[in-house]
Amino acid sequence: MRIARFSYNEVPQYAFVQKDETDGKDYLVALEGHPLSPQGVKPTGKRYALDADGIRLLSPVIPSKVLGLAKNYDNRSDEELSASSEVLHSAQDMVIFSKPSTSVIGPDDPIVIPAGDHNMNFEPEVAVVIGKIARRVSVDHAMEYVLGFTCVNDVTLTDCAGEDPMWTRAKGFDTSCPLGPWITTELSWNDARISFKLNGENVPEAQGTTARLIHNIPEQIAAISSFTTLLPGDVILTGTPYAAGSLHPGDEAIVTVDGIGSLRNVVVSE
Repeated sequence: MRIARFSYNEVPQYAFVQKDETDGKDYLVALEGHPLSPQGVKPTGKRYALDADGIRLLSPVIPSKVLGLAKNYDNRSDEELSASSEVLHSAQDMVIFSKPSTSVIGPDDPIVIPAGDHNMNFEPEVAVVIGKIARRVSVDHAMEYVLGFTCVNDVTLTDCAGEDPMWTRAKGFDTSCPLGPWITTELSWNDARISFKLNGENVPEAQGTTARLIHNIPEQIAAISSFTTLLPGDVILTGTPYAAGSLHPGDEAIVTVDGIGSLRNVVVSE
């Protein structure tokens, strides 16, 4: 199931995204209610084409907080992995950062480089959307608290990261957390393929799979929920296969996760 948040003539609402068997196109089936509420949702009977006038996809969720893991992707080759005895799964080794809710934007929203001369990187990732209150959950039960998954570009100001050991400015500025295009409730999360296009060209270094995460998704949920309560709608950024690609004004950035879809944003100057 795919759950989108969209606006029709500037009125936000939720929808199921369904493929029409006749023309093969995706349509928004408008919903009454909120997918994270105990009452759930029900169809309104209205359906919209994704490219219909007045339709705009929004960030699929507005989280109370966004938490992410840095340095959580093993880029070693298969040969290097097989030759190494190094174990990288200690929870004490997790590097966890946060982004405020004001950093979140949706599909096609502009990524705004803050005023000043900044170096900005793209980081394509799978994002986890929490579906119910999670506090001190175990690894074995962690996935029971997940609503679904979406694409994210964990945009980072690398010059600020070097100046600020907490990365608050580097990762928390407005528009630094594009999410979308929707939430997918079913995904092969332990081997989801990630890719990235910059100005229409594939970036081979930015391709990867969640199978190469050092700390997998259940481990991340368990570790994060051990010190902070995760609320419905909260988002976890799981780790990127590539954190060295630069973005500049005018660039088009597209994150794709197989089984979810593609998230597109364009970079502009403040």
